[in-house]
Amino acid sequence: MKIRKLKLYTDKIEAELKFYSQTLGFEILNQSPIRFTAKVGWTELTFEKSREPHIYHYCFLIPSNQLHQAFTWMQQRTEIIISKEGKSLQHYEDWNADSFYFCDASGNVAECIVRYDLENSKEEDFDITKILCVNEIGMPTNNIEETNRQLEQEIQSTFWKGDLRRFGTNGSLEGIFLLPNYKVKETWYPSSTKIKLQSYQAVIENKLKLYSIIYNNGQFTSEQIRK
Repeated sequence: MKIRKLKLYTDKIEAELKFYSQTLGFEILNQSPIRFTAKVGWTELTFEKSREPHIYHYCFLIPSNQLHQAFTWMQQRTEIIISKEGKSLQHYEDWNADSFYFCDASGNVAECIVRYDLENSKEEDFDITKILCVNEIGMPTNNIEETNRQLEQEIQSTFWKGDLRRFGTNGSLEGIFLLPNYKVKETWYPSSTKIKLQSYQAVIENKLKLYSIIYNNGQFTSEQIRK
């Protein structure tokens, strides 16, 4: 599964544009006073202006041999989130992955992750062009089992790791929906940021088919847009 497009909302559109274009240096594909789109590998990431604040968790995939290069590069540009255990780099044994976290200009919890099972190493030194995609997006729910079942039926994705009570995942190594039960898991690790039901839109590629996803108030609708 791949996240081809993702549209998030922010009440800090100017600050977010500056963060993405100047602080991080992503290529901006288009922009207007109310929205902009950044090229994040194979993902087009759009931020659109809203009146109310929105808080999300999303994740960037980086090459499997560039964790420490990416960490140093990002640490020079923005503040890394330190876990309550005092760690700036997080290891996930069950996922065979390592990552680090930071906040963007809107206060969203962003992450950079390496997934060693993908074996997608790069020879060149890390820079922003080495980010491969938006790899994860949070989809909070009060019923993980039902949300996962709907995803499996409607976009033919599958449950990946986790559990059906507190925190599950749906998708594949290249693209994942995070399914926290917000009634049980209240914050996005490793921050103290509350998990909230925030609207977004996405275009998902799975098994050579494209699907439009609209997530709102803990529920989502989907539509196949290409066979």
